[in-house]
Amino acid sequence: MSNIQVWTLVFIILSFGVYIYIAWRSRVAETKGFYVAGQGIPTVANGAAIAADWMSAASFISMAGLIAFLGSDGSIYLMGWTGGYVLLAMLIAPYLRKWGKYTVPEFVGDRYSELVRTVAAGAAIIISFTYVVGQMNGGGIVFSRFLNINITGGVFIAAAIIFTYAVLGGMKGITWTQVAQYTVLIVAYLIPAVAVAQTITGIPIPQVSFGQILNELNALSAEFGLDRYTEAFTARPMIDIFLVTLTLMIGTAGLPHVIIRFYTTKTVRGSRYSAFWALLFIGLLYTTAPAVGAFTKFNLLEGVQGRSVDQLPQWIENWRATGLVSVDPNATTIGSVSNSPDAGADLTINNDILVLASPEIAGLPAPIVGLVAAGGMAAAMSTAAGLLLVISSSVSHDFYFRRFRKNAQDRERLLVGRVAMAGAVVVAVIAGINPPAFVAQVVAFAFGLAASSFFPAIVLGVFWKRCNDKGAAAGMIAGLTVTIAYMVHTLEVFGTSANDTILDISPEAIGAIGAAINFIVAIIVSKLTSPPPKHLEEMVENLRYPAERRAEPVSGGTDESTPSKE
Repeated sequence: MSNIQVWTLVFIILSFGVYIYIAWRSRVAETKGFYVAGQGIPTVANGAAIAADWMSAASFISMAGLIAFLGSDGSIYLMGWTGGYVLLAMLIAPYLRKWGKYTVPEFVGDRYSELVRTVAAGAAIIISFTYVVGQMNGGGIVFSRFLNINITGGVFIAAAIIFTYAVLGGMKGITWTQVAQYTVLIVAYLIPAVAVAQTITGIPIPQVSFGQILNELNALSAEFGLDRYTEAFTARPMIDIFLVTLTLMIGTAGLPHVIIRFYTTKTVRGSRYSAFWALLFIGLLYTTAPAVGAFTKFNLLEGVQGRSVDQLPQWIENWRATGLVSVDPNATTIGSVSNSPDAGADLTINNDILVLASPEIAGLPAPIVGLVAAGGMAAAMSTAAGLLLVISSSVSHDFYFRRFRKNAQDRERLLVGRVAMAGAVVVAVIAGINPPAFVAQVVAFAFGLAASSFFPAIVLGVFWKRCNDKGAAAGMIAGLTVTIAYMVHTLEVFGTSANDTILDISPEAIGAIGAAINFIVAIIVSKLTSPPPKHLEEMVENLRYPAERRAEPVSGGTDESTPSKE
């Protein structure tokens, strides 16, 4: 066993032991603890848990790799995900926390009707399954390289660990486990980034120092037949850049597993402070990712420049065993590098390995390599646990309890939730072994589904009293249908063949179109049908304004922009 594998085992065993211990100490026996952690999580801890839930395998493992190969165009992930979080924190989260229920479908059901709750629960399950596939695959990649097993075995191990602590502690256990996971992942991300920045530039602040290598990186990229790193709109057309960024933003504001995190605070004010702490914690990684992408690509290209295939760096041989790095058998020297197996390059590298391989590429010691592996697993598991909880709550609370067994006791509902979580793990493992795309792309598809379903329904539910159940249901179904149909059309999923995109719109970008269709359909149908009952309009009024403001008399009638008592 190599030193890297030894250190990887040490860090993973230690971190996994901590996660399971926390889950055991936080185990719950009632639904409120299982779904919203008893609504007693301190704001700083909740902010760290939100950040860990937020920064999935896509953020830790895949995003910097995509930035490395996309260059300037990779900013879509940085702008979309961080901008979307601000949108969520300011526009949606405080209102839903004031509503004070367990799940996003529950808010939608209370605001509209039981029919819309069912549609929303189905959408939550579809979104969460899509998202969790990327996390399972990310965990499999970590294990396959550093424990010298295949990706299938790695996915099974990751799933078993996640299922164990998610079932034990529910939201309470997941929350405190995510605090520990955030600590592991951010330390694992920053230490190698700082070390590489110091080695290459002499300045140990990656966010500042990576700018010094960009001109040289542009020249290296051109030598290998790649686009200039700093040149915009080379990997994607402008319209697609705009739509992907918009999709990721509004998809973020509609993600059910992130929204429910704001239900766990003690007060509405606490949810706002949680948003501040979460944004600070997220910013530590997101401001470092562009530097990691630039440094890793620089080291990669410089390390293989002019080399013959029998003199390649050891890290390439290490990763070739996973099937995620390949060398053209007909090549004698490395003259071209690509992240696509269809490009015919001498050296092909999967996006998802660059962060995990960056310490090896930079020649850092084995303990740092092992720490990065533990950080990648922490990122994948923290998000996967939250997603499994959404699936569990949608099945047990929004389907089973609300539709079939309204008199079910806590013990019965918890049992159904745990069984649903087990079923979700099985399906996620199967899909995670053969995902339809890179980890970050799979996650982007989930954001598109959230954008086209939940975001319009929540925004209209909070800010437009005239929106009714028929409009909300029709809008969600229309938005989801268009989005899923386009993804199936352009991807190799469900046994279909991939087709060309329409108007240069990628499957990651279609969520914004689906959201627009959702808004339009919901507004038209709501206008053509009867308005919601008065008690629902009053419910929305109470959600948006304090009671003393609603009681103020308003001269000249009422309108949607003026708080009033109706």
